[in-house]
Amino acid sequence: MLYTQQYINKSFFIFFNYDGMTMKAAINTQYKDKLQITDLPKPQVGINDVLVKIAACGVCHTDLHACHGDWPVKPKMPLVPGHEGVGIIEEVGSNIKHLSVGDRVGIPWLYSACGHCEFCLEGKETLCLSQHNTGYSIDGGYAEYCLAHGDYVIKIPDGLGFAEAAPLFCAGVTTYKALKVSGAKPGNWVAIVGVGGLGHLAVQYAKAMGFNVIAVDTGESKLALAKELGADITLDFKHVIPSEAIFEQVGGAHAVVCTAVSKPGFEQAYKSVRRGGKCVLVGLPPEDMPLPIFDTVLNGVSVVGSIVGTRKDLQECLEFAAQGKVKAIIEEKRLEDINEIFDDMLKGEINGRIVVTI
Repeated sequence: MLYTQQYINKSFFIFFNYDGMTMKAAINTQYKDKLQITDLPKPQVGINDVLVKIAACGVCHTDLHACHGDWPVKPKMPLVPGHEGVGIIEEVGSNIKHLSVGDRVGIPWLYSACGHCEFCLEGKETLCLSQHNTGYSIDGGYAEYCLAHGDYVIKIPDGLGFAEAAPLFCAGVTTYKALKVSGAKPGNWVAIVGVGGLGHLAVQYAKAMGFNVIAVDTGESKLALAKELGADITLDFKHVIPSEAIFEQVGGAHAVVCTAVSKPGFEQAYKSVRRGGKCVLVGLPPEDMPLPIFDTVLNGVSVVGSIVGTRKDLQECLEFAAQGKVKAIIEEKRLEDINEIFDDMLKGEINGRIVVTI
């Protein structure tokens, strides 16, 4: 019997031999539908693959966007979401020599890249036009088992638990890479706009990298958490105008990382940057955002996008966590709770990151 899976790239097909074994998985069969917990064929390993027995998988807002078909580039459908899956390698393809059965690994958003285009050769593999993405163009980690490309999984450092590691494979590396892209130097002021699932990690990475940190959000609990995690200044955007407060207190931020997806959030992030500084965009809003060209040119402000990170970035961000400098705030739930988790996401009722255990 043969199990066939077609991916988003219209010319890309993968065929899994199916030997009768099944696995539990959460699958989405139609945009905006509820996910179904069902049995699917357990995939068999190809020569470049590893089969990971999933222990936990972080739940990212991107998973919700994928299941709703919110973005211009649509995911495959049916789809098993999840791009923060972590677990233990159970089988290894014959071409994979650097990994072994029993290794603790995570499967990141970047499932694979071509390896030979200009972006891959320049160390910018996340820009590869031929890339495939876990839980989007390839079935992901909301399952008991997940097939992964052996060259792109990353080992989890000793001493770092599965549930703690899972969110770092997207939220962690995304914010860490954005801070690297910002060009900020130790002692510079860096503002984090949005202190949720991404932002609470950004605050910690920024402090670990030697920056002075301003956290912008609303609500006593979020801002208290940001302070506890090391933020030097916290600003509630419902009580103050953040950009004005940032200029009054520190003369503007050398860099801003914007995880917010609202127009007011973007506007305040941009206006908080001092002359010659940089605004790094991470959040993916459903609409276009206005950019004042005159002020951008006059003030020499750079506005750049940053998407996840390379394998090297991921290794670095995991090492910060292994050294105890960064810790994701997590809540563990069951895979069977996934629809309720998505409902809470839509309501904005999640602090930190949710991790489902399989």
